[in-house]
Amino acid sequence: MTRKAVLCAVIFVLFIVAVPLASFARNVEPVVSTDWLEKNLNNPKLVIVDIRKVEDYKTGHIPNAINVIYGSWAAMKGGLRNEVPATDDLFDVISSAGIGTDSIVVIVGKTDAMPDRTGISRVAWTLKYAGIENTAILDGGYNKWAVDKKNISIDPIKAKSKVYQGKVNNGLFVKKEYVLAMLGKATIVDTREPDFFQGKKKLDFVARAGRIPGAINLPSSMAYTKDGTYKGKEELANLLYGAIGKDTAKEIILYCDTGMVCSPWAFIMSDLFGYKNVKIYDGSSEDWMKDPKAPVEP
Repeated sequence: MTRKAVLCAVIFVLFIVAVPLASFARNVEPVVSTDWLEKNLNNPKLVIVDIRKVEDYKTGHIPNAINVIYGSWAAMKGGLRNEVPATDDLFDVISSAGIGTDSIVVIVGKTDAMPDRTGISRVAWTLKYAGIENTAILDGGYNKWAVDKKNISIDPIKAKSKVYQGKVNNGLFVKKEYVLAMLGKATIVDTREPDFFQGKKKLDFVARAGRIPGAINLPSSMAYTKDGTYKGKEELANLLYGAIGKDTAKEIILYCDTGMVCSPWAFIMSDLFGYKNVKIYDGSSEDWMKDPKAPVEP
């Protein structure tokens, strides 16, 4: 084979490899504004998923938004809250929502309180886990849409079901055994408030107070402004780099009480700042603290 023929063959192989990778590349910003969403409402690939309660959705929602409540995306499993559903169940939810691998999905919720805000990012992370790369969060949620006086609909939208056949990314969620094995190796981030991190408080369903040994504290509440929108990228960068540094290749495991409140920083690290090895400990403190053999600080 001539040198020219070899070169052509190499180029062809690289092209074949690159095309499928490109087809799954992100082509929407991970956090979108109300103005962006308003301009893209008629995009045929856009699926707006409103995760609020049915009664909230019925009183008013973004035009074309479908209602798939938060509980459809996070399950009680093995006695633990907010666990990622079984793959078949998750794919059924995605299919019924009319989401395909090429969809642009925007998650909308309310932003009144921290559980509301972090529920949005937990759903976004779950869709990322399910293989939907073009998943975005509406900055400020439905609250911001209403404040900005955008059009509101009361007409219920029924999704056009699809058969979703994606592939889960098992590296985005980890279990207790994995965390135990990575103590002293991975950067472990506790995203609860300082009193919980320091062992001064705990939730009733968490068996023991304290933290995973070696964890650093980066509360998820610090990622938001008072109105429930994300802080500016420069301010987020200062918080992030001050806590974990700028090495985007390092392994980072985030946890909270149930695996929901830690999701904003997971999404921000991975999708806004390009950290390549970010994981959520799905069981979090609820799982860790009920095992008397699991080490605890302080």
